[in-house]
Amino acid sequence: MVATTTLRHFQSSQQRSTKIRKEEGSAINHAVRLIHAVCGLAGSPTLIDEVRAELRADKVRAAIRNRDTGPVFDWLMAAVSYQGISDEVAYSYMQKHGRARWQQIKHGLDRGVSCPKLKSYWHFHECRYDKISRTCAEPDHIRRCPLPKHDLRNGRLNQTAYSLFLFIRDVADGDLVGWIDRQLHEATDPPGADRLARMRASLIEPLREVYGLSDKVLTMALSCILLGAPNDRRTWIEVGGSMIAIDTLVHNFLHRTGILQRFKVKHQYGASCYSSGGCVDIIQAVAEQIDARQFNPSYPQVFPRFVQHAIWRYCSQSGLDVCNGNRIDDSRRCENKDCRVRLMCDRVPLRKAAAG
Repeated sequence: MVATTTLRHFQSSQQRSTKIRKEEGSAINHAVRLIHAVCGLAGSPTLIDEVRAELRADKVRAAIRNRDTGPVFDWLMAAVSYQGISDEVAYSYMQKHGRARWQQIKHGLDRGVSCPKLKSYWHFHECRYDKISRTCAEPDHIRRCPLPKHDLRNGRLNQTAYSLFLFIRDVADGDLVGWIDRQLHEATDPPGADRLARMRASLIEPLREVYGLSDKVLTMALSCILLGAPNDRRTWIEVGGSMIAIDTLVHNFLHRTGILQRFKVKHQYGASCYSSGGCVDIIQAVAEQIDARQFNPSYPQVFPRFVQHAIWRYCSQSGLDVCNGNRIDDSRRCENKDCRVRLMCDRVPLRKAAAG
């Protein structure tokens, strides 16, 4: 069962969003009005279909159905590789140099390794492999170690690949799909307002201990895996739709539009986005006021992932390319007259202008 500390960390977003609605009436009204307009402009009525098509192309949906860990791991590692750099650069690098794959890592470890860090998931802590300097915590073993043999973009990704592999092998008994099933099943009772929060926590809390996996990366990747699952896994799809990933585009949108200021929770991008009253709670509260079925009748009525994705798509260069640092001088109020929600937006500068 999910630990008490986990439940405290993942206090029910539904309960916190209810508090937001009661205490910040004018703020939530402003946020709902503005974000509803953004959903109309940038919300994807084919979001779930797009996720499923991507997973189907990589044989992930079939792997979930057959409880085949390899393709799921391979897809997760590709998704993780996009963090911290443009999608184009990450994709080009993987096309040229390959990716860390389940079978490759398994083969390397099955051949036998001398490094004590590779003995188990728990031993792997503080590997400290660095690609540039070719150093690690166990330099006497690095020449025979399989970890550096993967030509990934940086050494952190090598560590993430092996940490995740060892987690699946040692914690999930080699069956990631079965582990997800068990975690969600154990967290689903008792029913109540915090049910989805408990279920999200049952996956994210353990996986957060895997090297290199942050809340944002986990939420984005797991949401796709869960939303794209076969139709008979209704619980997966429900939990995936409830996940909210905050990146800089989404956070900065909430800042520029004055939503954070009106809620009196202005903060820097980072862990505070996931804390009580932060970006995640605000989007959850807004999503509860927007019926997603108006954008696609097959959508759930409350669909936080759709709402968050609409904001991201409105801002992103690969989306509508409206609300981002390339379009806006963030030292002053936004002057983008092409923005369709300009009249509703508070146009709060992201940073103070330099003196003089």
